[in-house]
Amino acid sequence: MPVIASPTHYLFQIVREGITFLACTQVEMPPLMAIEFLCRVADVLSGYLGGLNEDLVKDNFVIVYELLDEMIDNGFPLTTEPNILREMIAPPNIVSKMLSVVTGNSSNMSDTLPGATASCVPWRTTDVKYANNEVYVDLVEEMDAIINRDGVLVKCEIYGEVQVNSLLSGLPDLTLSFANPSILDDVRFHPCVRFRPWESHQILSFVPPDGQFKLMSYRVKKLKSTPIYVKPQLTSNDGTCRISVMVGIRNDPGKTIDSITLQFQLPPCVLSADLTANHGAVDILSNKMCSWSIGRIPKDKAPSLTGTMVLETGLERLHVFPTFQLGFRIMGVALSGLQIDKLDLKNVPSRLYKGFRALTRAGEYEVRS
Repeated sequence: MPVIASPTHYLFQIVREGITFLACTQVEMPPLMAIEFLCRVADVLSGYLGGLNEDLVKDNFVIVYELLDEMIDNGFPLTTEPNILREMIAPPNIVSKMLSVVTGNSSNMSDTLPGATASCVPWRTTDVKYANNEVYVDLVEEMDAIINRDGVLVKCEIYGEVQVNSLLSGLPDLTLSFANPSILDDVRFHPCVRFRPWESHQILSFVPPDGQFKLMSYRVKKLKSTPIYVKPQLTSNDGTCRISVMVGIRNDPGKTIDSITLQFQLPPCVLSADLTANHGAVDILSNKMCSWSIGRIPKDKAPSLTGTMVLETGLERLHVFPTFQLGFRIMGVALSGLQIDKLDLKNVPSRLYKGFRALTRAGEYEVRS
């Protein structure tokens, strides 16, 4: 449960990469505010430390403490914008660690206030200047799907993000519109987005932070098809189980599908397995996880994995069947069908470069056998 209530306290928690982030309050408050703040803390720490695990937090304890001290003040969220925090607290690097050892000064705090404190928008610094003005917009989507043992698509939806890299001088004002915004569900925005233009015309109007940031996230639900099929067959008798798995393209997205992988956990009752594939490489790890790296699907054959599994003594047939997790990547396509219509910019120099990209990859993509 993300929220635990006791007679005197409320506890809010999220789990990221095996680390639990916990917040405590003695008064009632909007639960989503606490959960969103914890998510922002986790994102900031991950960005600063280049990942999240127990060792990284321990090795950079001073920076973690300094970040928390700036992000929350007297129990209230204060500065949570990553671009502003980076001006106040320098990210860790080898040079700063060596200097802290030599000088004994372990603080990464800046001696000057960030430029955004004098700006009319708190997420953007003043007097930003670039020789070349550029803005890049990426649609990054993850497909979550569940396919049951009969091959029926039970669930298929997209979680997507609009990621922007803004390298613009001055105080630019941007307007981003989509060709088909009606397909979007569960939209969430960066604080820079003005809500009224979206509410009335589904247009994103905003003054961007400097550098990279997530402009919005969304879901597209109830999709009818997937780009790849996985057909597993398992038959068992006399203490052995024969397995055959075929993978192929169901709906060609028009772009190359690569980085295809298929993973499944061997059932606990399997003593050993002899598996081979006609394309790619098959590895069985020590924790009985089988990983099949396919890469790209060749044009002349459908990749297949076959083999036998030996069951425990006294067990005639397999009673627990594996679930297959599929991974893939498609550059240049947003499988949700979302299309950017245009990006207009105000208060920027005439010489400007705009770039757009799309990427879809597998999220929680399960095929049951």
